[in-house]
Amino acid sequence: MSDPADPAAAGAIRTADVIRRKRDGQELSRAEIAHLVDGYTRGQIPDYQVSAWLMAALLRGLTRAETAALTDAMLHSGQVLDLSEFPAAKVDKHSTGGVGDKTSLVLAPLVAAGGLVVPMISGRGLGHTGGTLDKLEAIPGFRVDLSIARFREVMRACGCAMIGQTAEIAPADRKLYALRDVTGTVESPFLICASIMSKKLAEGIDALVLDVKVGSGAFMKTDDDAAFLAQLMVETGRRMGKKMVALITDMSQPLGLCVGNALEVDECIGVLRGGGPADLRDLCLELAAWMFQLGGRVASVDEGRQLASQLIRSGQALDRFRQMIELQGGDAKIVDDPSRLPRAKHTLAISAPKTGCVSSIECEAVGIASVVLGAGRERKEDSVDPAVGLVLHKKVGDRVSAGQPLCTLHYNSNARAEHAKRLLEDSFRIAEQSPRAVSLVRRIISESAS
Repeated sequence: MSDPADPAAAGAIRTADVIRRKRDGQELSRAEIAHLVDGYTRGQIPDYQVSAWLMAALLRGLTRAETAALTDAMLHSGQVLDLSEFPAAKVDKHSTGGVGDKTSLVLAPLVAAGGLVVPMISGRGLGHTGGTLDKLEAIPGFRVDLSIARFREVMRACGCAMIGQTAEIAPADRKLYALRDVTGTVESPFLICASIMSKKLAEGIDALVLDVKVGSGAFMKTDDDAAFLAQLMVETGRRMGKKMVALITDMSQPLGLCVGNALEVDECIGVLRGGGPADLRDLCLELAAWMFQLGGRVASVDEGRQLASQLIRSGQALDRFRQMIELQGGDAKIVDDPSRLPRAKHTLAISAPKTGCVSSIECEAVGIASVVLGAGRERKEDSVDPAVGLVLHKKVGDRVSAGQPLCTLHYNSNARAEHAKRLLEDSFRIAEQSPRAVSLVRRIISESAS
């Protein structure tokens, strides 16, 4: 707790004192944290002071109460949507990011088809991981830059909408994230939590399902780090009155078979048609089941899986995807004719050097190869080529013969393809024995850690 003798308790908050107290490992009050966030958002506190505080927070950590206070201050730095006009529960899903992670494109229409409202505000690719907005923009004409008024109109019409962060939503997060990116403070789980939760809670949701990725293709490389972040976000959401659950899921290899924006859209259409790769399909059903359960649509997660499966079999989820695309200005014909999606000019197969079993795939390197091809950004100002990427033909545990293709590059630049080819040739490990199977869902955290 804050010391009653300090300036904050007396009502005269000085930024230097807030920095010093966190440097010394003391717990800050809600008022001190609000002072810092509000002052920085308004331009009244300079970058150098907030940079010092961010480093102190990274090195000293934040308490659960401080994390909740920071989230709340960032949340209320801008507009918090009031979606009370929608009688159904408002539920969203957030993933911490991975390679081939495209579940949002399936979940938004699937869960909306089941009667809930899904107000999804998403992001772009970060590092080696893909971004939902980049995938959506691979659909010709699809607009992610809707106004809040149009966002509401789309949700009224079809129960879901998928847009990017607007200027009105959590402006403190945009400023703080840009500063974290250049001050070596991105990795703090407390700051990650506040960044994610402030944006998601600004959507006006009632419940949130978190997909916390762990493994070589995720930002969290170990189970302990992923569990800590998951518990932190679950507790922070619950402190703010939201229903929460976190699934810790495997990202030791890409999710599904496709990596690259248009390729992943095509794969999502396959899932909504009842097909698609088993791992992607199963994870979508699991996440949808939890969304239905938290949203009160079903009494149990098992019932949620059954409902999600039925909505896909009946074609209702696919119809809702088609409707959302049309409402957001996109070419809805891609749902029935995916060849209308952007296609790369060239393909190149990467073949197995020997016979055996795929024992591992260096997932982060696969993500980097996709970025090298142009599917992501190496610099903030880079443009994205929606057509390029890669398709895996073998996953971990699959048998392969020498000369068989492991994956196929889809590319438009020879120089980029050569670089990506070298990365991918080093990414696959082939052994004599099949590796131990790893569960796709490693752990479920529905209660905060003690």
